[in-house]
Amino acid sequence: MKELEYPFDVNYLISNKRKIKKQLLTKENLIEKNIAILGGSTTSEIKNMLEIFLLNYGIKPTFYESEYNKYYEDAIFGNEELDNFNPDIIYIHTTNRNIIDFPTMYDDEKNIDNMINSEYEKYRKIWETLFSKFNATIIQNNFEYPYYRLLGNKDASDIHGRTNFITRLNQKFYEYANSTKNFYINDINYVSACYGLDKWANQFYWHMYKYAMEVPAIPYLSFNLANIIKSIYGKNKKALVLDLDNTLWGGIVGDDGVENLAIGPEVPSGQVYSEFQKYLKEHKSLGIILNVNSKNEYENAIAGLNHPAGTLKPDDFIIIKANWNPKNLNIKDIAEELNLGADSFVFVDDNPAERQIVNNYIDGIATPEIDVPENYIRIIDHNGYFEVTNFSNEDLKKNELYKDNAKRSQMMATFDNYEDYLISLKMKAEISEFKPIYLERISQLSNKSNQFNLTTKRYSLADIEEVNQDNNYIKLYGKLEDIFGDNGVITVVIGNIKNKDELHIDLWIMSCRVLKRNMEFAMLDTLVKKAKERGIKTIYGYYYPTAKNKMVSNFYDIQGFEEISHDEQGNKTYKLDISGDYKNKNNVIEVEE
Repeated sequence: MKELEYPFDVNYLISNKRKIKKQLLTKENLIEKNIAILGGSTTSEIKNMLEIFLLNYGIKPTFYESEYNKYYEDAIFGNEELDNFNPDIIYIHTTNRNIIDFPTMYDDEKNIDNMINSEYEKYRKIWETLFSKFNATIIQNNFEYPYYRLLGNKDASDIHGRTNFITRLNQKFYEYANSTKNFYINDINYVSACYGLDKWANQFYWHMYKYAMEVPAIPYLSFNLANIIKSIYGKNKKALVLDLDNTLWGGIVGDDGVENLAIGPEVPSGQVYSEFQKYLKEHKSLGIILNVNSKNEYENAIAGLNHPAGTLKPDDFIIIKANWNPKNLNIKDIAEELNLGADSFVFVDDNPAERQIVNNYIDGIATPEIDVPENYIRIIDHNGYFEVTNFSNEDLKKNELYKDNAKRSQMMATFDNYEDYLISLKMKAEISEFKPIYLERISQLSNKSNQFNLTTKRYSLADIEEVNQDNNYIKLYGKLEDIFGDNGVITVVIGNIKNKDELHIDLWIMSCRVLKRNMEFAMLDTLVKKAKERGIKTIYGYYYPTAKNKMVSNFYDIQGFEEISHDEQGNKTYKLDISGDYKNKNNVIEVEE
């Protein structure tokens, strides 16, 4: 919904939140999650705004909300309502209003150190208690800067200053976050700075309603928080599709010529485009895939990308579509070639007409309302399309992996027999029970996989860790490499053992990068072997249809399972009898267990 993308109309959101919520509740395949809000100040409007942002991301939240300023009591002493709520995510909404003791000019260094440690230990106790009780994901606000500086500029550097105190306390929070899984910082210090600290700390709203920020600031806080949650559950965008003329450079390469494009240090506008290109290129290290969609002659587009002052070169892009086709059709072609849903893309184009056409024809795609080049970075960055919560080595290699796939496609075209092509890849797979080193990647894969996801389930890192500790599950990951490179962890199966001799498959996912390479057969062979070792006689599989996973609607039929039920919604249940002999299905991948 465009109204929920940055920059948004705050007054419209606050006034129409009920109407927006009603409209968003009609979306299909919403993920349901329990979110507990433990507030150090009033949180009701935060909850309302958070709900509509999450619904827009495909997440349907149910909330527990603590009483005013009872965050510590709820966390440490608990209560029956919270205990029964069993939250998936716990959000601790505290601000500098909840810091009781700030230094005075009479305190010495030792006293101030003790004050910082005491404040930090209070929160650490909260976090550890909540982790031990719920094993949920915790999101904690850092502290925004104070709304006044008693010492002026020296407030930041002197140990007696509130600004200095908050900076040091925040740093201890960051150290905890960097050493603790399933714990994230909601950076309200940054959000309040962007919003404007004087407005953020509007005293009227505190003294009248006990809101720690003015009500018009709440959508910005809630949006920032929603971006963390949607990233945890794999709702990030995966790729950028970029226009060229007046987007990556100033001018029109076909009319003005490469030599007259505005890019580089010679002119101010050229510096703006250079900075934008550098910003976009940095996304490659996050695993974001870069593509071009430009109305241009191909040769002119390549010439522009080879501009000596440009940062982005042709080799930085996976797919370059430079032609005169409608841009919405080009995007659909790019999505098909990459095996990604078109709603995985952010389309960046300076032309509002092109954005509108793409937005009308492609459901779920992001089309940020960029205006002048000086604002390109701010608008894309503040939308949080690529919020980082979990990060893996596969992300660093993502662009190379897609380039390797292009080489495989080129090689496949030289074979008449598909099995001969698969054999020529000399594929080797590692299939094994979960290992701690891969748990983050497994969680990430479970949240990012949409097309090859048979049950549509999503697992946070905390969920995966819990499954890994439970002996009632058979849980396998698969890695695959070939002559072109290592694809990393690309498939996961989780099966729940019931009635001693039944295995029910809760999750079967696979990256679309390795479709049709027999990896699914190799996984089934290993799953059957592990199941037999545990005395399993029957494996049950489930398919729950979504708009995105139709490609695997007959997956279990192909695997040799027998369909035993099928309802009006298209939900299917299958079974595979493994009590007798089982013949392996994979014959092209060398498997190491």
